[in-house]
Amino acid sequence: MTDETISVDELRSMLQLGKPVSVLDVRPSTERDELWIPGSAHIDAYDQLKSGDENALSAFQPTPDTPIVTVCAAGKTSRIAAAQLRAKGLPAYSLEGGMRAWSLAWNVAEVPVAGLGETKVVQIRRTGKGCLSYLIGSGDWAAVIDPCLAPRVYIDLAEDKEWKIKLVLETHIHADHLSRARSLAERTSATLLYPDQNRLRYEHQTLDDGPIRLSGSTLEAIHTPGHTWESTCYLLDQKALFTGDTLFLDGVGRPDLHAGADERTDKARALYQSLQRLRRLPPDVLVLPSHTARPADFDGRPLTSTLRHVYDTVQLLNCSEDEFVGLILARTLPTPPNHLKIIEHNEQGEFREDEVIDLEAGANRCAVA
Repeated sequence: MTDETISVDELRSMLQLGKPVSVLDVRPSTERDELWIPGSAHIDAYDQLKSGDENALSAFQPTPDTPIVTVCAAGKTSRIAAAQLRAKGLPAYSLEGGMRAWSLAWNVAEVPVAGLGETKVVQIRRTGKGCLSYLIGSGDWAAVIDPCLAPRVYIDLAEDKEWKIKLVLETHIHADHLSRARSLAERTSATLLYPDQNRLRYEHQTLDDGPIRLSGSTLEAIHTPGHTWESTCYLLDQKALFTGDTLFLDGVGRPDLHAGADERTDKARALYQSLQRLRRLPPDVLVLPSHTARPADFDGRPLTSTLRHVYDTVQLLNCSEDEFVGLILARTLPTPPNHLKIIEHNEQGEFREDEVIDLEAGANRCAVA
């Protein structure tokens, strides 16, 4: 923290630890509606601040003696906002890099799963992007599913629990974020597992439906094509289901990315059959998806629900196959920004760190609700 700015890591830590802080978002409402920092206040003051209006933030009612962090898209207009607040004697700081940099912010929540014994599940929420990944551990071993953050995040979390990461798995080849699976596996000497496909251009092991033995637990791979042809879910001891982008808490995975018109129809039908397959699992299994439609709060509460509740409440899951396909294909959704470039990088397993923020800008758009 400087006299004028605060870093993403510093703000993330304050929110994770529950320290007092007021976050003021000054972006236009259209940008705010797509992605925001949990718990932040909002005043659409962008144009007024840019024009030099000294009353741009007159509607803001700060909490006395609480640090204020102002936020915009890239950390420029928020500097103007922070300067106006400091001129009034308030402790205000601008978030360095704005919401672009915030895309890498994260928090964690432990997932209470009854009947797992010593095995623990930690949900790592990339709240600035809506991505969810998982750390599973028991004894001295750990596995990571769908890593979407820098390897150091998972290594540090595992070390805090005296676990060593021995297995890294992906549910599919992602289109909305750069996979950290290869780099995490290389940093930890872990086995890297992907669903069977012919797209990856680097060394990895492939898997088919069947059990993956872990220390004290078993992951069962369940092939669920639809979102992508290789999409696979992982069932942990018949208790928790890591669904990737096949099934969300309030929707299903979109089948249109990286596909032509005829293939979209084929993938939609495959997705329907995959979802019917998941419906036959025990109804109390916990659903743990790889994305969320809204930023994850810094509240330590896992984003999960039972399979029964998801199938009872998501309308698409209670349609006939023809109805399902028709509804899926009729819902035209904006594609994730840079998704073709992201897919290419994920197939190659290589990207430059200075590309990350620009390539991954914006919220994820992987679901059909």
